[in-house]
Amino acid sequence: MQTNPDFWRGKRVLLTGHTGFKGAWLALWLQRLGAHVTGLALPPTTTPALFTLAQVAQGMDSHFMDIRDAAAVAARVQTTQPDIVLHLAAQALVRPSYAAPLETYATNVMGTAHVLDALRGLNRVRVALVITTDKVYRNHEWAYPYRESDPLGGHDPYSASKAAAELVTASYRDAFLQAQGVAVATARAGNVMGGGDWSPERLLPDAVRAWQQGDSLHIRQPQATRPWQHVLEPLAAYLLLAEKLWQQPALAAAYNFGPLPHEAATVQTVIELAARAYPHASVRYDDPQQGPHEARWLALETAQARSVLGVQPCWPLATAVERSMAWYRAQQQGADARSLCEADIDCYGEEFLA
Repeated sequence: MQTNPDFWRGKRVLLTGHTGFKGAWLALWLQRLGAHVTGLALPPTTTPALFTLAQVAQGMDSHFMDIRDAAAVAARVQTTQPDIVLHLAAQALVRPSYAAPLETYATNVMGTAHVLDALRGLNRVRVALVITTDKVYRNHEWAYPYRESDPLGGHDPYSASKAAAELVTASYRDAFLQAQGVAVATARAGNVMGGGDWSPERLLPDAVRAWQQGDSLHIRQPQATRPWQHVLEPLAAYLLLAEKLWQQPALAAAYNFGPLPHEAATVQTVIELAARAYPHASVRYDDPQQGPHEARWLALETAQARSVLGVQPCWPLATAVERSMAWYRAQQQGADARSLCEADIDCYGEEFLA
């Protein structure tokens, strides 16, 4: 599952969502691989933001743009003439989707359509990868992991919008882009963690904020189970999938990426691991009925990614949490955010080679 610098060196990559958490990490990794990266995204929505602290814009062509603006997206795509498109831009949080459902649908559904439509008639592009989520499945709370062939759905607007984005992507592939020679795939990744995420309503960022201020972390659903993984795990999978699609376009499909199904873990397990980094960490478990509906059990079947692509998890949960919390602690003590990210990327690659 080692990424190939020779493949990426000199490739023109259009990366949407490069100002977000996952997008910033991916932009840094692509830069280290020697790709020519053009980014399209809204300005960072958090303070602090990894994009700003790690100076992600250095070494790439960064543009602040709303993917809901179809004409602006099309114009930038025409100027960029990408070889590979990695579409990460999204409204990516469940609870805020209840507060702003129309914005969520407009960004995640029509924004995806705008990016894909801009590729029609583009001669240079060979690969387009649309990033969705593990929450695209119609969740019945049953005790088996979801496979790529299971029905799509979504109770909350975020999940439903991402399921709709999957349908939009499949339609553009079948109706337009496959005949044009573009390999179009989707990636459904589990919950990610890692240094530099300051988004609200996410487990480790909420924990870091609370514990750095000496407060208690409030947990609503301690037994909620998710396929947790370090952010570098799905990013490595995205890079490998793009390489495979370039060489074998027939592999274009939907893929689950995450830990082995039996390694999905509860919120409480993750927090207990994270608390080891803070000697006086305090946790309070609130009424699980508070707040809007969220799925309580979710795991992904990743057999297709393992067998077809050779994707294998590298860092177990304990390592993922440990490295995430070490990043936050080091950055809080004055370490350079970009250097911390690059060190994690290098360490991750070295462990694959070992």
